[in-house]
Parts: sequence; structure tokens; C-alpha cells
Amino acid sequence: MSVRTTSGRAVARHGWPQALVAVAAGMIAMGVVAALGLWAAGATDLPDNAYPRVVAATVVTAVGGTVEMKGDAGGLAESAADLTVIPLSVTLVGALVTAAGFLRPLRHRAVTGARELAGWAARLAVLWLLALLGLSLFARHDFKISLGDDTIGDIGDLFGVSPKVGFRTDVPLTLFFGLLWLVGVLVLALLVARGAPLPPRLLRFQESVRPAAYAMVALLLACVALGVVIGVVVALTRGHARETLAVILLGLPNLMWLALTVGLGATWEGRVDGPFGLPMPHVLDEVLRGSETTDLNLSTLSEYDSRVWWLLVVTAVLVLAAAFVMAARSPSRMRAWQHAVHMAVALALTVLMICLVARVSAHYGLSVLGIGDLGGDLGGELLLEPRLWTALGLALAWGLVAGFIGGLAARPVQRR
Repeated sequence: MSVRTTSGRAVARHGWPQALVAVAAGMIAMGVVAALGLWAAGATDLPDNAYPRVVAATVVTAVGGTVEMKGDAGGLAESAADLTVIPLSVTLVGALVTAAGFLRPLRHRAVTGARELAGWAARLAVLWLLALLGLSLFARHDFKISLGDDTIGDIGDLFGVSPKVGFRTDVPLTLFFGLLWLVGVLVLALLVARGAPLPPRLLRFQESVRPAAYAMVALLLACVALGVVIGVVVALTRGHARETLAVILLGLPNLMWLALTVGLGATWEGRVDGPFGLPMPHVLDEVLRGSETTDLNLSTLSEYDSRVWWLLVVTAVLVLAAAFVMAARSPSRMRAWQHAVHMAVALALTVLMICLVARVSAHYGLSVLGIGDLGGDLGGELLLEPRLWTALGLALAWGLVAGFIGGLAARPVQRR
């Protein structure tokens, strides 16, 4: 289905049917990846047919939605639980598919009107919110928790204590943040795609913004591709193929983008206590395991595995390659210092995004008749947060140096 422009070239329509296809494709892609990842993680064994609801909750959190954990242990006990983590593998797949559906009707265009572009985005937003509302209402469930066979379990049986932990979606917050997520994806798609049309007033920004945005997306995707290769090698040589597949399908960008910031010299703070743990690599769990908050950086990681210093080399190669790509796609009249500034700003914004979406917080605690602390032996905690300003400062420094070098190296291939 197409229409004719004034130049006679065929352009695909972008009405409600096309918007429905784009939204459905993005949701289905995220649902499939989440379902496969949770299957590999063993979620199909959850009681009371909870698996499809957990899949829905995973998709909700992947687009910025809020899923609240609630505990209920009856009148003689107390429980508490919270979980904050974004499955970035699901997020990445949804963003790529949704962006492709958004850009497809706009191809073969050099310029588009602001009203036309806003109307197309509004159709997507309306259908997106309706789909997200349906998922939010479906993503809720309660789980019963066993107290075990020790004294706590005997007391629980005596007084009929049956602790539960359930999850519910905060619908208003989910719709709000889900809409922000969609807007971010659509704006980034327009910035990255060289062939995507822009309103005439924004054309003057494309020479400085689009090459940098493209380079940052390429950098993030290169990290994920490298992680896939590493995951496949680990699965083939060390076993645990199903667990590795679960990490790839649910949280590979969480690990690889974290590694990118650590390679830049950033420090994260965290701890792992109780039954919680980090799936891979095992060195992360070793560094963070304990009741005290620990620094996670190249220095602390190297105390457990000296090969971690290769992360610095790989990061340098990837950042320099991204700077070269940015400069090569920029006009030849730009000077090296301009490339340095563009790269510094772009890399700092990228690191800021990683610091916001890759943080992890999980906690569970239970107390029966005052026996057991909500944060003690009957509970657990997982925390991972960045030192934000240090990470941003390092990103600016890396960007300035890499951008200057990339600008000089790309001079022979820059377009006029």
C-alpha cells in the first residue's frame, strides 16, 4: 500500500493499520525473547500457572514499567520484598523492532512535515498504551513461600503462617514510563537512521547529532554482539548451556554495558547477600558477596582474575572504533576538536543511560513471631549502583581523546 508524493516516488502509508503492525511486532518480539529466556531460567516450573504472568511482567519492566513486590505473611509474621531490575535483552529487541516499524513508512523521504511526523508517532503511542495497559493488568500473581523444615517452619505450621510474595503492576506509572520509553525509541531512531526524514527546521542539526548517535548505538550493539560470542563459547566449553542462554536472552546488555563502564574506569558499588546471586561471570558474585558494600571496578576484579585488565584494552578498541565511525560519517569540513567535543558529549550521555538502566536492587526478608530479621538469615539482598559523577567524568575524558584521534584517522575517508 503506498501513496504518491509530489516528486512521483512511492511512499508507504502510515495509518492505523501500519501502526498496529508496528506495535504488535514490537510487543510480540519482546514477549518471545522474554518467554524463551524465562523458559531457559526454569520459570515454566512456577506453580499455579504463573509462567505467562511472569512473562508479561518481564515485558512490562523491559519498557520502563513498574512492578511492585508485596509480601503477606499473616498476623503473626511479617515479610517484605522489592525488586528493581530491567531485562535489557528484552528491552533491546523491543526497541530495534519498534524503531524499524516506525521508520519503514518514512523511507525514501528526504524531508517530512512536523505535523505528519507527529501524527504517525501519535498513532503508535495510542496503540502502544493500549497494549501496555493490557499487559499491566495481566502481570500480577502471588507465590507461597516455604518456611523450611527447621524451627521457623515448625512455628509456621503451628500457627498457620503461610507467607506469600506477589507482584502487581503500578498501572499509572507503567503507562507513564512506557510512553517515555516509546518516545525515546522513536527519537533515537530518527537520530540514528541517516535515511530517516526530518522536519526542515531540524535539518541543520543532523550533521552534528546523527553521526554521534549512530556511533553510540553501534558501540552498544558491538558490546552485545561480543557478549553473544563469549556466551556461546562459554556454553560450548564449560557447559551450563541453558543457564547461559537465559542470561543472553534476559540480561546480556546488563552485563556487557556494565563491563563497558568498568572498562572506562568507572566504579560501581554493591553487595550480594543471602540466596540472591549474579548468574555470570562468577567473578562478580565473588567480589560483591558479603554483608558490606563493596567497590566493583578493574582493581577489585583483578584481585580475583588478572585477565580482567584485558577489559581495558577491549574498551579502548571499541571506543576508538566508534569515534572513527562517527568522524567518517561526519562532513569533511569538521575539525578534530569538533569531533572530540561531539564524541565526549555522546559518550557521556551513553554512560548516563547505562548507569540509569543497569542498576539492580533486590531484597526479601521474613520474620515469624520476631524470629528472623527482615534483612537477616531469612532474607537476602542484591544491590548494584554506579558512582555516577565519576563515571560521567571518565566518559567525557575518554570521548575527548577518542574523538580527537578518530577525527584525525578518518580524514582520508570523510565524505564531502
